Amino acid sequence: MNYAKTAILLAAMTALFLVIGYVLAGLDGAAIAFIIALAMNGYAFWNSDKMALRMHNAEPVTRSGAPELYDMVERLAQNVEMPTPAIYIIHSDQPNAFATGRNPENAAVAATTGIMKLLSTEELAGVMAHELAHIKNRDTLIMTVAATIAGAIGFLAQFAMFFRGNRGAGGIIGALAVMILAPIAASLVQMTISRTREYAADKMGAEICRNPLWLASALRKIGGYAGRVTMDSAERNPSSAHLFIMNPLNGSGADKLFSTHPNMENRIAALEEMAGRALTNAREAEPRRYGRPSINRESENPWQ
Repeated sequence: MNYAKTAILLAAMTALFLVIGYVLAGLDGAAIAFIIALAMNGYAFWNSDKMALRMHNAEPVTRSGAPELYDMVERLAQNVEMPTPAIYIIHSDQPNAFATGRNPENAAVAATTGIMKLLSTEELAGVMAHELAHIKNRDTLIMTVAATIAGAIGFLAQFAMFFRGNRGAGGIIGALAVMILAPIAASLVQMTISRTREYAADKMGAEICRNPLWLASALRKIGGYAGRVTMDSAERNPSSAHLFIMNPLNGSGADKLFSTHPNMENRIAALEEMAGRALTNAREAEPRRYGRPSINRESENPWQ
């Protein structure tokens, strides 16, 4: 369901891009817009990981430099049968993390020093599992495409009046409408895609670390810092906000139309509901054993 919704939203963004080109300069404009979109998406596809890591001054780490984090990511990657991504550290007090890369073979995860200090080992495992889910689902590529198209729409809209409306389908009125409404519509679709992929990554991340409550607890702690600790690199590069597990610009509030992330309490509630279903299923499968579900058994905690 999430993938179908994402596909529909991406198609809507692409259609909007082509319509803008048509309104501004007729069929030729639509063709030019399509070529620009392909070129920008191609560049973003190959360079998104390097661009994101450079934006936030991320530093690579090795097993010897951060053995606990490295071993954790490696074991989580094995759980989902994917290559271990490159691992980076961002020197920021804000508790946050992100994943980037065009596919599982060319991917990276990054964690801030703030999140490593704040969370327990189990909670950090939940966060890293969430980021691996983004890689497994190729969400970084999906969001890069969405961000690229949205940016291109905004770029074309800024130059709408240069066409003076007389070569396109809508004249001056159409050009003015494009200037005002197109960037808003593109942002709405982009943010909706982002929120959809966050919920999906929460679900798969809980499955990867095998305990939804680890991620729920991590989100609760991270949410407590929303808007209180500034990440300078994110403020300088707000276009990368969708990559993070928490909005680095302002992570609080409801599922607003222009929010890159779902409301934290909604995400936590969904994870707790998932844990509740696991408990119910465990009880039904083992009616004589009413303890915690297997995902919570201390003996199955690989981080202790």
